Amino acid sequence: MRREPDFFGDQELTLVYVARKLAEALRAEEALTGAGFDYLAEPDTYKGGVVFQSERVGVFIYVAPADDSAAREALTRAGFRPQPT
Repeated sequence: MRREPDFFGDQELTLVYVARKLAEALRAEEALTGAGFDYLAEPDTYKGGVVFQSERVGVFIYVAPADDSAAREALTRAGFRPQPT
């Protein structure tokens, strides 16, 4: 379930996925919610492009460290490629 930052307290969250489009972010959130994970989704910028690099906005999805590997597995089963560890 999508949570607010204060839900996680002082935990150092782990980045598990960066969605580059809104529809992709919503599908990733569905996969995590369906698997029963609490997560934080925040917009942030990343650099994209090969020849013409530009700064783009994506949705960064974080989970608690205890849920890291299981959340990555859930995303992989749903057809996503989680961020490298």
